[in-house]
Order: sequence, then structure tokens, then C-alpha cells
Amino acid sequence: MTALNESLREHDLEDLVKKVFEIDSYRSKIGDDQDVVVLSFTVDHEDAAKDLENFIEMGYNYVLDADVTPGETEDGNYKVFVELERGRHVAEQVLELLAGVERLTGMSDMRFRYFKSFKSQDANLENLTAAIPTDKNSYEEATKRNQLNNFSNFFASSYADDVKVIDESITFKRIWKDPVSFKILESGPRQSVYDSIRGPIMLESKDIAEIMFFSKFIGNFNITKVGNAFVFENSGWAVALEKK
Repeated sequence: MTALNESLREHDLEDLVKKVFEIDSYRSKIGDDQDVVVLSFTVDHEDAAKDLENFIEMGYNYVLDADVTPGETEDGNYKVFVELERGRHVAEQVLELLAGVERLTGMSDMRFRYFKSFKSQDANLENLTAAIPTDKNSYEEATKRNQLNNFSNFFASSYADDVKVIDESITFKRIWKDPVSFKILESGPRQSVYDSIRGPIMLESKDIAEIMFFSKFIGNFNITKVGNAFVFENSGWAVALEKK
């Protein structure tokens, strides 16, 4: 177990780090993406982000690089990027690194999102091993397979100026308009999403008005309201969202 350094104690970063982190959602700064795994953690404050960066960079000799975004994101958060060599031990390395992050944050249920996928997964060894490609060929296969299970690609034709996913929420922003946020319920092949969403298809005038609004605000997608969920379709793929 990695020891905390003298300036950090257990739970010092409590409530400052989001519990969902990302894997391979951002490009490597130091090498080719097929050779380097990039983790990204979302942190609420700059000082906390720098503390997390220093802890990771100093505490794990297999970390190739750790870095903090030079300024706030549009949401007022900071990103901490961690780069690891892509190889057969990377899932175990991520799990070991998370054990240290959880000591700092007090969290024991961290989750990850791979390649900007809609839904996150429990950060356990089984899921990490299945999700993270360990070589060039498996990386190429994984990125191709996840092209539409990727919020940036799925909503690439959206009218929104910005699409953000944090934890289990997705937010669409347009200049001079209030943002629209949803809880992510499900994503996958079109029929499997419809099979997983319970409730009747909603055809009341208020439901049609909501669908028309989202079509104008978010984009020209086929949208169906099922119960409280809005199902967006794109090329045989679908995502079910619930308005927040």
C-alpha cells in the first residue's frame, strides 16, 4: 500500500474528487494513444487537483506522467490526467492507484467511464480488465466498437455548443440559453434500450411539446418519450435520458 506523504492525510480530499473517472477519453500528452492509457479525474478546486497530481506522481513508479489542467473547465472544475503504459498489468496498476485515491477521498465505490461511454462501471478488477485494451490491436478494436457508445460521437451533430458528462449526468449547453441536464439511464443497441425502459409511449400534447423543444435545442434526433425517459436514436444506437 502506498503511504500518504507528509502533507496529505486520509480524507484530506473528501468531497473534492468526483467518484466517476475516465479512461482513454483524452489523448496522451507524451506518446501514442495505442501505447499509453490516460486516466482523468475531475476535482473541484485547483489546490486539491495539485495535491492529487503530486500524490499520484510521487507515489507510483509506474506512472509515466501526471498533470493538472492549467485552468478551470467551463464547469469550474479541474482535470487531473494520469498516464500509464498500456500493457497486461495496467488494470492491476489502476486498481492499486485507486486504493490510494480512495484513502484521500474517503470513497470506496469509485466508478469509471471508458472512452466517453454513456454509462459508468464499478471500478473493480474484472471490469477494468475487460474494458482497458492492453495492446495496439485491442485498443483499435475497442475504440471502433465504442464509436456510438460515446457521448461525443453520438451527439456530434448536436446543436449544442458543449456536451458534458459528469458522474451519471449529461448536460447540453448553448450560448445565451440555460443548459439542459439529464440523468443517463441506459445506452446500447436501439432495441435493447427500448426493452430496458419501462412505461408507455407518451403522446400527450405536453410530451410532444417537450420532444419538439429537445429536437430544437439538442438536435434533429429521433426522440421518443417512454414513461419518464426520453430515448434518443442514432444509426441503430440509442440512449435513454431522464430530465433533471
